[in-house]
Amino acid sequence: MNFSLKYLRFGENSILIEWPEAIQKKILMDIIQFKCSIEKNHNVESLKSSYNSLLIEFKDLKNFNKKIENLRKLYFDKKSAEIPNFYRWTIPVCYEEEFGIDLKRLEKKLELKKDQIISIHNSSNYIVYNIGFVPGFLYLGGLNKKIHFPRKESPLQNVLKGSVGIGGSQTGIYPQNSPGGWNIIGNSPINLFDPNNKPPCIIKSGDQVCFERISLEEHSKIKIDIELNKFKLKKIKYD
Repeated sequence: MNFSLKYLRFGENSILIEWPEAIQKKILMDIIQFKCSIEKNHNVESLKSSYNSLLIEFKDLKNFNKKIENLRKLYFDKKSAEIPNFYRWTIPVCYEEEFGIDLKRLEKKLELKKDQIISIHNSSNYIVYNIGFVPGFLYLGGLNKKIHFPRKESPLQNVLKGSVGIGGSQTGIYPQNSPGGWNIIGNSPINLFDPNNKPPCIIKSGDQVCFERISLEEHSKIKIDIELNKFKLKKIKYD
C-alpha cells in the first residue's frame, strides 16, 4: 500500500516526509520500509522517524527538486528493500504500591479494581511506534481503551527510572530518571538504554512489547542479575 506523502524542505540540508496524521501499524511499517530503502540507495547523514514522518539529513542538499523526484520514485519501489527482523520482547513489571503510585487514582477514575487495571495492561502485545522524548523511551501503541487515561496536568519533576506509565491511549517505560506526566502504574528493573551498547537501545520501532507481572522479590532479584550481567530479556521473532 502506498500513501500520499508530503515532501518538505527542513533546514538547509534536510527533507521532511510526512504521512497521514494517524497512529497506525500500516503507516509505521510503510515508514520503516521506506527508511530501509533510503539507507540502501542514498548516502545520508541521518534518518529520524516518528509516528507519521521521516526526517532525512543529507551531507549537501544542492538540488532540492531533483532529490524529491528521486525520493518519489524510490518510494514506489521501496518494497525491493529488505526490512529488519522484528521481535516481541517480554518486559517484567512490578505493579506493587511503592511503584504504582497512580494506581489508586486510576482505580477511582476508571472505576476498575487495581488487579483489573494490571490484568488489562499486561494482556496486550504493544507495538513500538516511536522512541523519544528521552533516549530509549518507548512509545507503545495498542493500549486497551478501558484504561486510556489523560496525562497529568502538572508533570512530576522526577519520575523513577523503569517507571511504567499510561499517557492517553499509549503506555511507555521511562528509561532513566526524568520529568514526566504519565500516570505511573508499575516499574521494570531492566535497562532500556545504555550509550555504551551498540545499538544503545536494543528495542526498535516496529518491535512489540508485552508485560509480565512480577513480585517485589523478583524485581530485586532481576536488578541484581542485571548488575552481574546474568539477566537476558526474553524475545521471540514475529512477522
